[in-house]
Amino acid sequence: MAQKKKIFVLDTNVILHDSACINQFKEHDIVIPITVLEELDQFKKGNSALNFHAREFLRSLDSISGDKLFGRGVIIGPGHGKVSVRLEQKFHEDLRQNFSSQNPDHHILNIAYQNAKEHPSKQTILVSKDVNLRMKAKAVGIMAQNYTSDQVKDISSLYKGCRIQENVSHDAIEPFFHAPFEAEPQSLSLKDKLIPNEYLIIRNGRKSVLGVFDPEIEKIRRVNKTDIYGIKPRNAEQTFALDALTNPNIRLVSISGKAGTGKTLLALSAALETRKSYRQIYIARPVVPLSNKDLGFLPGDVRSKLDPYMQPLYDNLAFIQNRFPQTDPNHLRIKEFLDTEKLVVSPLAYIRGRSLVKIFFIVDEAQNLTPHEVKTIITRAGEGTKIIFTGDIFQIDHPYLDSHSNGLSHLIEKMQGQKIYAHINLEKGERSELADLAISLL
Repeated sequence: MAQKKKIFVLDTNVILHDSACINQFKEHDIVIPITVLEELDQFKKGNSALNFHAREFLRSLDSISGDKLFGRGVIIGPGHGKVSVRLEQKFHEDLRQNFSSQNPDHHILNIAYQNAKEHPSKQTILVSKDVNLRMKAKAVGIMAQNYTSDQVKDISSLYKGCRIQENVSHDAIEPFFHAPFEAEPQSLSLKDKLIPNEYLIIRNGRKSVLGVFDPEIEKIRRVNKTDIYGIKPRNAEQTFALDALTNPNIRLVSISGKAGTGKTLLALSAALETRKSYRQIYIARPVVPLSNKDLGFLPGDVRSKLDPYMQPLYDNLAFIQNRFPQTDPNHLRIKEFLDTEKLVVSPLAYIRGRSLVKIFFIVDEAQNLTPHEVKTIITRAGEGTKIIFTGDIFQIDHPYLDSHSNGLSHLIEKMQGQKIYAHINLEKGERSELADLAISLL
């Protein structure tokens, strides 16, 4: 039985999240309220992902537009429904009592409501990443949905990057303690097949060893705990992270975990340890201001506005620096790198225009990026560049992202199994007993 055609009314934030969103609704029709085009006009200029999406969507809409765009609609393409732009309409009596006409969101809601009244035989659905607008729509009997085309479906089963193999026989574990410190995967009688760069904790009661399935040799090689630029791993997962970060064959690494697990610190120590293999070290993080306000409302010049966002990165650098005496070359080298811009700490938006050739590029707080922003960063990687994404997929500051829709979760789900990619989830906090207690109880 053929599926009944639906009408999807799009909010501005859906387009700013994915400029190609109109291609995701198959045979169903799409309505763009004129208010959405007015809001997109405010985002046309600039270099952020929001500005890109606004420009790209307006270009694509212009390429398919015709005389009927502001009427019955224009066919998007083969197998797709129509897209139309609805001009402003008088507020419906049912909405006027509860919703102010001064709010642009209410104009979008009004178009959805009017559309539902005009087409009772078709289901009208308002698509928005704004949970408040979705609730308002439901309050007046309009179905509302989040935009989920690039969401991770089951976050609980998201790839962790490592597994524990218990009760391994003596004969199977023994090769890891003798050169060449590697073993065939089949010797461990694993339940599920290993994927490239998947890490293992291997135990047989009396002995245990850390390993990784190396796609270059197609064997499990031993992973040793090593001091990396003054930082010594405190648990198995940190050891795995440092192995991936310093492996030249792995060009893309993601590290997830709650606050205090050492994500940024490990990435920075690995960058400093392997600095001779790269032209520069970039450390960047997206700036997501409080209440989604622009930085302009903060007092002071650009540097004073940005310092609070960048300070945690400098704190981690200072921690590494203080692992060495003040006269030690490793201590002095960090200041030298900062002074000569061989090590650059910057908001992500300020690095976007730079050439990413032979760069060790750390993107901190990557959970605040959209899937498209993550893709944009990776696709700009030049020869010899290594990119690291760190973040906590459950601690998101972006108003329209969650644990399912953020770029870091999307990256982990899509990239697992690739030979040049490794992921590790850090479970154990290492700041202090007090910090661990607060994270678990408060």
